[in-house]
Amino acid sequence: MDEQTVRHVAKLARLKLSDAEIARFAGEMSAITGYIAQLAKADVAHVEATVHPVADRNLWRADVVQPSFKREEAAANAPESEQSFFKVPPVIE
Repeated sequence: MDEQTVRHVAKLARLKLSDAEIARFAGEMSAITGYIAQLAKADVAHVEATVHPVADRNLWRADVVQPSFKREEAAANAPESEQSFFKVPPVIE
């Protein structure tokens, strides 16, 4: 991959790269695309297609109503609570 392509990709990604970074990334991206080309040559005709490497399937439990904490009990363990609700610091000011 040449430096012109790296500059183009950096522009599309709105990245400001120095000349040294562009030269380094050109080499790294060439190595990556070379490795991808090498993988494309691998003979996988005998390999069965897989969606997921693990053959497990989802194990769903029955959706049954079970006893749980009352709101007051759950809020009692919180560092701060107000009217049986968890009190958290504001995220947006």
